[in-house]
Amino acid sequence: MTTSVTETNPTVAPKILILGATGPTGRHLVSQAVSRGHDVTVLVRSPEKTADLKGAKLVVGDARDEKALIQALKGRDAVISAIGTPASPFSEVTLLSNATRSLVTAMKAEKVTRLIAITGLGAGDSAGHGGFVFDKLIFPLLLRKVYADKNRQEAIIRDSDLDWTIVRPSVLNNKPGRDTIRALTDLSHFHGGTISRQDVAKFVLDQVGNDTWQHRSPLISW
Repeated sequence: MTTSVTETNPTVAPKILILGATGPTGRHLVSQAVSRGHDVTVLVRSPEKTADLKGAKLVVGDARDEKALIQALKGRDAVISAIGTPASPFSEVTLLSNATRSLVTAMKAEKVTRLIAITGLGAGDSAGHGGFVFDKLIFPLLLRKVYADKNRQEAIIRDSDLDWTIVRPSVLNNKPGRDTIRALTDLSHFHGGTISRQDVAKFVLDQVGNDTWQHRSPLISW
């Protein structure tokens, strides 16, 4: 399935928690969420990195810590997880799955049901659709262990009974956003693509009050 997506503006903006807010995509999420009128909380380990996250309530803590997550979830309607991890050619990666496991437990404790999580092209059934350079060089040499953990992360989300959407961006860039974003679940004719972090944030925020992609894992690209 392929759709063209445009931004929506809900009448009452849900209150959201953003994880991974100090990352390059997370910063777009915070600024766009605030501009849309959302009440935004961010959970961060390094408050010194948050000076430019204007308009967001700050909770300091580790995303793997259920107690910190429960504190950050107070009064929230939805969660956006933009947690990332650097390439790890040699060491096992567990941050994404461990943080997601703690998040699911904390969300159930606080009765917050809506979760939108960003993973990436190469996770799940999107593996093998990144084009020659990504699939044959970048993925096996640099990202294999990261994506093994993304796959564990996605499995935890699917088994959670939450109202989840998993968003898989194609290769990210820092270009300006475009008017439309392709969202695909049929990848039979997709072999590589790019999308800006700005447009990833736009698409993800559009899902907060929208169930179009609930319990689905669209790949988004230009």
